[in-house]
Amino acid sequence: MKIEPFGVEIWMDEWETRCAYNLAETCVESLTIAELLQLSGKNSDDLSELLGMKMTYGAIRGSDRLRNAICGLYDQQKRENIIVTHGTIGANMLVHKTLVERGDKVVAVVPTYQQHYSIPASIGAEVTQIQLQAENGYLPDLDALRAAATPGTKLIAINNPNNPTGAVMDRAFLLDVAEIARAAGAWLLCDEVYRGTGQEGSGMTDSVADLYEKGISTAGMSKAFSLAGLRLGWIAAAPELIEAASIHRDYDTISVGMIDDHFATLALEHHDKVLARSLAITRGNLAILDAWVADEPRISWVKPRAGTTALLNYDFDMPSREFCVKLLQETGVMFTPGSALGLEGCVRIGYANTPSIIREGLARVSEFLAKQV
Repeated sequence: MKIEPFGVEIWMDEWETRCAYNLAETCVESLTIAELLQLSGKNSDDLSELLGMKMTYGAIRGSDRLRNAICGLYDQQKRENIIVTHGTIGANMLVHKTLVERGDKVVAVVPTYQQHYSIPASIGAEVTQIQLQAENGYLPDLDALRAAATPGTKLIAINNPNNPTGAVMDRAFLLDVAEIARAAGAWLLCDEVYRGTGQEGSGMTDSVADLYEKGISTAGMSKAFSLAGLRLGWIAAAPELIEAASIHRDYDTISVGMIDDHFATLALEHHDKVLARSLAITRGNLAILDAWVADEPRISWVKPRAGTTALLNYDFDMPSREFCVKLLQETGVMFTPGSALGLEGCVRIGYANTPSIIREGLARVSEFLAKQV
């Protein structure tokens, strides 16, 4: 199977361990196990319950306790609607492998995580991309989506909250998208890995799996839950999709690690406390970033409404990769070039790291920008 190189992941692999100020990081500042235990009302003594855990494969689809905890994030989902995967990246791959065949029609809203157009293209699907525009607040043009999703379309892939723009489709908008999918007879895959990071209210967006009978929601422990090291995600969907996905999953997963299952369960059973921490970080850091953009004449943006990332447009003629490499070498600050996302004239910033890193990194970026002609 031939597939396009994964732009963002190649960039991160190349530079992530070589920067001093990581403003490309997309996870909310990672938790330690000690911090997770504290948020869960436990302490190091509770780790003793792991000592008797025999290292078998464990529950193949994820433990009942974990899947019950995942259901607590949704309005309509039951345990039979959930299957656990190796991260959201594994969930997305599994959905595409399960549904998409050569010659199928897939519609992907971009920019987004590259899986959602490169995987179906590698299978031999006909992929139509709907480009988000700043003037629309980076929300999909529903007329364009309706025109692209002709009858017989197999899958529509969206991302909410959006990576990299931080745009949010609210419930009414998602219902409109679901109606377009329904008219086409299409499955609707929504990558919801940033769900829980909204800048207003509870921070939770509505989930496609709760709104549409052929809606598929993928998510995981990495972004909003600050536990990327667990490498644990899930699919929430109708039982028929879960059963079909489980057939493919047997070939590449079997099960997730029992220790990963344990700590993910602990976090999700106390998701209110974990997400409250994440909201404090993302909302505080976005205020820092918002003030910086307002004072930085060479940068413009559409302020994100959720997530941990934003697109920053710059006002001089330099390819985005050259910009990011030069910035790294001169200041130690790491952004993600727009070119890794199929864009130019912009970079992606991740603003959910430690506040001191955000402040110092942005100050160094301003010094760098002042030198550009």
